[in-house]
Amino acid sequence: MNKKVKSFLYNFLGFSVFYIPAYLLVMNYSHLQGLWIAVTAFMISLLLAPKFQAIKTHNGEKIFVKWIFLKGIKEVK
Repeated sequence: MNKKVKSFLYNFLGFSVFYIPAYLLVMNYSHLQGLWIAVTAFMISLLLAPKFQAIKTHNGEKIFVKWIFLKGIKEVK
């Protein structure tokens, strides 16, 4: 599988892990209605989800992750 596709899937899964619980929590414990529930859950997930990126290096293409809960940028093995 291509590293770019793999990083896209990692981004999607990482975002989904935060979006679904955030959506349910905002829906059940706030007074927001309609589109604002989804927008709020999106913003929460955007801030909390890890960001993956495939980068070409001199050793080939590698996937790196940046996350607010990790210091710096780490290589995904």
